[in-house]
Amino acid sequence: MSRQPLPEPFDAILVLSFGGPEAPEEVRPFLENVTRGRGVPPERLDAVEEHYQHFGGVSPINDRNRELVAAIAARTELPVWFGNRNWHPFAEDAVREMAEAGVRRALVFATSAYGGYSACRQYHEDIDRARAAVGESAPELVKLRHFHDHPDFVRANADAVRAALGALPEDQREHARLVFTAHSIPNSADAAAGLPEEGGHRYSRQVGEAATLVAAELGVDDFDVVWQSRSGPPQVPWLEPDVLDHLDDVAAKGEPAVVVAPVGFVSDHVEVIWDLDNEAAERAAEHGMGFARATTAGPDPRFADMVIELVREHTDDAPARRLGTVPAAGCSRNGAPCAVDCCLPQRRPARST
Repeated sequence: MSRQPLPEPFDAILVLSFGGPEAPEEVRPFLENVTRGRGVPPERLDAVEEHYQHFGGVSPINDRNRELVAAIAARTELPVWFGNRNWHPFAEDAVREMAEAGVRRALVFATSAYGGYSACRQYHEDIDRARAAVGESAPELVKLRHFHDHPDFVRANADAVRAALGALPEDQREHARLVFTAHSIPNSADAAAGLPEEGGHRYSRQVGEAATLVAAELGVDDFDVVWQSRSGPPQVPWLEPDVLDHLDDVAAKGEPAVVVAPVGFVSDHVEVIWDLDNEAAERAAEHGMGFARATTAGPDPRFADMVIELVREHTDDAPARRLGTVPAAGCSRNGAPCAVDCCLPQRRPARST
């Protein structure tokens, strides 16, 4: 019986992210890339473009990712590349550079902790598109698994909440309401997130589990999970409650302060700093509530440590550390890819003629 050849070792890491503009003239083309084919009305793009221009047309996400790349590179001998789905540096360009450098087989760290179409499967599509653009010389690319329940991710988020609590006036800390946020998606997309036999809803279930694990680390058993940054037409149901509506409810109950923790995001970008640091903070102030926003986990040194640990699951057969039970995907250390029917894109109804 002939033996199957052993796979080549992994010889690089690709950090794959969402992307963001870095100049005012880049904002509209970037937003059009993000929303192409999704039926987002132009007036919604106008509003979001104004948010970006409020910060000089620059999103912090690329700089945060460059910092992450540097932190990962300092922890490994493998070369580390950086590519995006929606803006420069594009994934296609990064993979082309990798091929030119002789990379044959690389691990991909996507900057989303969760399942779902845009949070996971679309990154597989980004990988396929980038490899197709490069052609036969493109390296094999293996996406790392979800990490919403990794101990380092959980503890980094918990410490961020502790720091936010410490920023509140002392008389507000004990009774501050803890509110976790994540990006809202259409209800139908959430229902399709995961495998049918699991009952779907992998995205919202993973977000809820991450919030539960962070709260447990803090010794808190009463908290809220809410959603932000919806962008679709108003007639399409999205995950609720919205963070601003929820702050109204929290204020109506007489809570003195709120700590908002963006557990659904791994680094700051415009949706975090506009929706939370501006709109949510202003809404809390209108109600006379204290407000503090926890930082995202990405800048915490343990986040880069976690990435290296995910890499070592493949390179060194390191055990996978997980605190939760909600199914994860990506690629575990056995190299199994996502199932064909996992986290399928949302089906859009055909337009009548």
